[in-house]
Amino acid sequence: MSAPAPKITEAEWTVMRVFWQLGEASLGDVVRALEDQLEWKPRTVQSLMRRLVEKGALVSESQGRDFRYRPAFSQDECQLDEGKTFLQRVFDGRLTPFVAAMVEKEEISRDEIRELRALLDEAEKKTSTRKRS
Repeated sequence: MSAPAPKITEAEWTVMRVFWQLGEASLGDVVRALEDQLEWKPRTVQSLMRRLVEKGALVSESQGRDFRYRPAFSQDECQLDEGKTFLQRVFDGRLTPFVAAMVEKEEISRDEIRELRALLDEAEKKTSTRKRS
């Protein structure tokens, strides 16, 4: 089993989304990708990237005078770990009360309901296949 993804802040998530989209990037690439969305100075982005390297979320490689960075974890891995942490902290690790709360407050669309139903049907098939094996 691989190590869990590091805990990252909301601002760090913003930077990581750029890396998940680009794959590999320099500081300048990330600054350009964010300049239309945020008014962050390059130094702010640089600080966030340095923290992400220190936490192990980004890997940096020197290329001459420049550095290239790439994610150490996939977006799926980080989302799953973050989701588990949230569920544990807020819903005692249980998914059902979370989904129930979303459904009761009508925070879920018809499309999401269809997607969830398909996922649950698939999970049920996998479970019954494992029981037969």
